Amino acid sequence: MGVLNVTPDSFSDGGRWTDPERAVAHGLAMVAEGADVVDVGGESTRPGAEPVDEAEERRRVVPVVAALAPHVRVSIDTRKAGVAEAAIDAGASLVNDVSASLWPVVAGAGPGVGWVAMHMQGDPRSMQADPHYADVVAEVRSFLVARSDAARTAGVDEVWVDPGIGFGKTLEHNLSLLARLGELVSTGFPVLVGASRKAFLGALLGGAPADDRLEGSVAVAVWAADAGVGMVRAHDVHATVGALRLVGEHVAVSAPS
Repeated sequence: MGVLNVTPDSFSDGGRWTDPERAVAHGLAMVAEGADVVDVGGESTRPGAEPVDEAEERRRVVPVVAALAPHVRVSIDTRKAGVAEAAIDAGASLVNDVSASLWPVVAGAGPGVGWVAMHMQGDPRSMQADPHYADVVAEVRSFLVARSDAARTAGVDEVWVDPGIGFGKTLEHNLSLLARLGELVSTGFPVLVGASRKAFLGALLGGAPADDRLEGSVAVAVWAADAGVGMVRAHDVHATVGALRLVGEHVAVSAPS
């Protein structure tokens, strides 16, 4: 899943793809690099981010979704029902939902539209203030299974789960989730992991800025694939796809049984 943020304020690439023509060109470039899905987002959910007006978010994403949808599977990264509906009408067939609340929208869209349920403690404005868990993996797993079961009951056929790396988690929480990804894979729901360029990687890399976290991002993608994760979300598609292919073809990555 290639990341395409059409926002002025995303933590890594904010402002780079706000022009629709440039955004579409970047999306197509990621497809050429091997992305199977392009994830279009019009509202930053970085720590401390303020919400975006729904009309403005629709204005940002809908033209880009419509232009990319004939060429690649497009997901819409949103917390708003109205934005999800507009993006689906424009051709998106996956809703990447950091609020884990939009399954009724996806169920109403009918067959062919999938849903990603992501775990987040709190909201972007407050989530990193004081995240705490008794057992982060058990709590995240329980939450995601409950939401995913509700979506399946409502009629959503394609349901993914995402542990929400960096969304209301400390460095230690993120590492615990990565170390125990098998416990999410064992739910039977396909797992999506999005760790690309995130702050915990910067901490592990000695304070590296967001655009200098390639080694960590690729390492986590390969680790996740080896744990049985079905999809990784990446800013650096070429490097990520190359690493996954190299490992898959020559080192025989094996998912847990």
